[in-house]
Amino acid sequence: MFEKFLKRTNWTDIVISMLFVLIGALFIIRPIEMMSVISIILGTMLFLIGILKLVDYFTSKDKEDYLLTIALVSVILGVIVLFCSDIISGIFRILLGIWIIVSGIRNFQTTLVWKEVKSKLWTTTVFCSLLMIVAGIVILVSTTLAFRIVGIVIVIYAILDIIARTIFIKEIQDYLDK
Repeated sequence: MFEKFLKRTNWTDIVISMLFVLIGALFIIRPIEMMSVISIILGTMLFLIGILKLVDYFTSKDKEDYLLTIALVSVILGVIVLFCSDIISGIFRILLGIWIIVSGIRNFQTTLVWKEVKSKLWTTTVFCSLLMIVAGIVILVSTTLAFRIVGIVIVIYAILDIIARTIFIKEIQDYLDK
């Protein structure tokens, strides 16, 4: 019985990963449109959560202030996300670019230590860290590239998850056949 459960959940996870492949591909093909769709979905969800919490607050006997606070914050965030999706995607792109640049600089500093230790890999790591810094700058400049990179990462994750789940299903079957 447990084996059937594992197989069923793995197949469900594979289907979900296939959906992630589709979402990632859409990010690669239509990055700006996908960001708009995600902003609409996220904004609507936040707005609805806020409305439901408001209803909860006004219909409950005990007026708990945290419910009202959560409700108002959710409604305000939902409206901001719905109507300012360009600003939010810009902030995301800037944070991603800065994070990649900082990582590249940290790796570059580590590379200098490796050079002092006489490691043979220091030239390779210098090259990789400089590529990271350039990639961060490109993401800061190009909106669509940042979202395409996110799409590529989503697709790679989903494909690796499908492979892992398929191997796991085969291993369970081999174990049960013994």
